[in-house]
This record gives sequence, structure tokens and C-alpha cells, in this order.
Amino acid sequence: MSAVVIESRRVLEEACRRAGLSTAGAEPIRIAGNAIWRLTGRIVARIGRPDGRAVAERELAVARWLTDNGISTVRPAVTDGPVLVEGRPVTFWAELPPHQPGTVADIARLLKQMHALSPPGSLGLRPLEPLTKPKRRIAEAGILTPDDRSWLQDHADRLSADFARLPSGLPFCALHGDAWDGNVAVDADGIAYLLDLENTCFGPPEWDLVSTAVKRITTATVTVPEYEDFCATYGMDVTAWPGYPVLAGIRELRMVTFALQIADEHPHARAEAQHRVDCLRGRKGARPWTWTAVP
Repeated sequence: MSAVVIESRRVLEEACRRAGLSTAGAEPIRIAGNAIWRLTGRIVARIGRPDGRAVAERELAVARWLTDNGISTVRPAVTDGPVLVEGRPVTFWAELPPHQPGTVADIARLLKQMHALSPPGSLGLRPLEPLTKPKRRIAEAGILTPDDRSWLQDHADRLSADFARLPSGLPFCALHGDAWDGNVAVDADGIAYLLDLENTCFGPPEWDLVSTAVKRITTATVTVPEYEDFCATYGMDVTAWPGYPVLAGIRELRMVTFALQIADEHPHARAEAQHRVDCLRGRKGARPWTWTAVP
């Protein structure tokens, strides 16, 4: 068992002790930016990053709001708020019924429903700030050479300036914030559930559409027919919007810097993180690029 998993287990055990839950038979589902564990009693525990209390509280509130408005999503369980263990928020969720990954059409359908809602002020949705995390990750990344770090910082600054001058588009609304088919699950009855609500914010709906377009154009992991289905379901092709290149550039940078963050915690991801940097810097030819998933 790796040191990262051992530390995650320690936090889990303390949070469960406080919540009156057992960790007997607990199984890690995913240990990455957030650690996710399956507990007995069909409960899933999610361990956030340090100082992530506000994010966890908002995630719980958004889940309740979406559920109240008829959008299927993960549901809070056991506690009303996060359990804090040394600054790390631990939230507990009802495990979904048996399911399989969703399709890009599923995410388009859920996004269309979510974007049509008017979020109450009580949710406290912050404005979209898509470059805050990448800039922090670039500054903290341990594997970057000084030259790569400098280039990425300049690239992020250019994108920040371009983002501030985005052309007009669809009316601003509540955003999922990290909308791609990996954040949708479909059960045996065909019900699609929206997952991973920690990045929910307020801003241009085109941001939620860009991830799928990038998977089509940048990494070619979405096929042409799949992308056409996505556009038809939502009712828009975001690549035709003049602001697409800016948002796509930001999404690519986020994918690169996420890999950098994971590489600092999981050494086996270092080669992939450097490969993504090289692609962004033009060292690996034109898009589409072949990127391998990091944990």
C-alpha cells in the first residue's frame, strides 16, 4: 500500500469515527486529487484537499439543489456538512445503484437541464475562474524545468488576458465546471446521474461544452459521430463560437497542469505529465495528441 493510500486511510478512519461509521471492509475507489472510498452500507466517502471546506460545503448544497429540481445526481448521506480532519473535508454520499459510464449525449442532456435553472443566491456560486488552479499548479509543480515553468506561466498569463476579453455568447448560468462524460453514470434503468460537483460555479455555459469539444479536437477521444450527437442534444456546437479557441486553450492547460499535480504525488505519472507539457509547447506535432489518463 502506497504512502498516499495509507495517509488517505488514516484520514478516512478519523472522519468515520466522528461520523459514527465503520471502516471495516473500506475499499479505495480512486486516490487522486480527491480520495474516494467505498464503505459498507452503500456509502461513499470523499476526502477533499486541505483547506477545502468551502468547496465541500458548496458541493453538498449544489447536490441538494439539483435533486430538488429533478436532476439526478449524487446525494449526500449521513452528515449535513463535511467532517474536517486536519483541514481536509470528508463528505459522505449515498452510493449509486449499479451503473456504467455515461455518453457525451448524456452529459449534454444533463447540462442542458442544469443550464436552464436559476440558481438561488444561497448557493454562493463563485464566478468562473478557470486559470486559478493551473497557475497554482504551475508554481508548485516539482517536475518542471525552469524553462518549462516560465513558458507555462507566460502561457497562462496570455490566456488570462484573452479570457477577460471573451466575446459574448449564451447567457451566464450555473455551471458544472468539469463537464465531461467521465462525470456521468447511467444505471440499469437508463437514468443518468451527474457526478463530481466540486467545481460548480457561475459563468458562460460554453465552458461546460468545451471539454467534449477538446476531447474531439485535441485528444481525439470523442469520435465525430459522438460529437455530432453531443451538439444535437445540447443544441449548439461550441467550436463555431468565436471564443472557443480561448476556452479550449484554458481547458488544455488545465489537463496539463492536473497531470503535473498528480505526478508530484504519483511518480509513475511523471512521463505523461512531461509529455503533455511537450505537446502544449509544440514539441510533439499538431493536434490531436495521444494523452494517457492519469489516476
